[in-house]
Amino acid sequence: MSVNGEAVRVTTETDRTDEPGWEVDPDDDWALAVVATVGRQLRLRREAAGMRVGDFAVAVGYSDDLVYKIESGKRIPRPEYLDTADELFNAEGLISAMKEDVKKVRYPKKVRDLAQMEGRAVELQLYDPLNVHGLLQTPDYARGLLLMRRPAYSAEEVERFISARVARKTIFERDPAPELSFVLEEWTLRRPLGGKARLRHQLEHLLEVGQLRNVELQVMPMDREEHAGLAGGIEVLKFEDGSMVGRSAAVANGQPVSEPRQLRILELRYGIIRAQALTPRESAAFIEQLLGDT
Repeated sequence: MSVNGEAVRVTTETDRTDEPGWEVDPDDDWALAVVATVGRQLRLRREAAGMRVGDFAVAVGYSDDLVYKIESGKRIPRPEYLDTADELFNAEGLISAMKEDVKKVRYPKKVRDLAQMEGRAVELQLYDPLNVHGLLQTPDYARGLLLMRRPAYSAEEVERFISARVARKTIFERDPAPELSFVLEEWTLRRPLGGKARLRHQLEHLLEVGQLRNVELQVMPMDREEHAGLAGGIEVLKFEDGSMVGRSAAVANGQPVSEPRQLRILELRYGIIRAQALTPRESAAFIEQLLGDT
């Protein structure tokens, strides 16, 4: 394949200049640095190959303007963009290898930090009183939730958050797999946010995840007369070296904590919540019943 501007590959891909979710967060210094470095490398490779912006834009199926934005660090390149550039410039995988770093910067910083901790944890105890936990949400269900936020998220923000939640799901593919415990509120499984079709698919997904050997799903019924989770959600992550980190709106204003006394409180509350909820077997039967009624 020639890169002299005469024999480049013309693709039929739709130009994605205006597609949301690929802008760089201006407040994320690390993301800005990564995208700027990638853009600079792409520009240097293109110039070294003697290829003009217009010719390269035709080859990758993007507009000239989008190529300029990527090379100037204002736009996050898609994985297929990097693969095409690697092929055009005979980079032997060096450009394609940047996909891993680029993939990470698509997600908000706080989500990256959370995903990093989740990726190291050997045990996770998770309770969300307001929604199906993010690690359990289908992309379509997550979109329905995000579109209801007020003030409304921009289209770009919605896509970034959805991509981040999908990326966090790699925790289910780890080997060895971490132990995952979730407690779900019954009302979050009944309310058809975004439509009944979304809810049905979400319930089906919960049943599938609940069959994994390392996952326990428990439902807290609405008719319980005792409930230890009224102070808010709980997250407790345990690591291989014995250390732990926890988070709850009721402790340290929702900031991550590692102080033993605060962790003891979180573990105590979570343990009581689990004892008050349905067992995993009872919860699966309960979700199946809800699915049949939806």
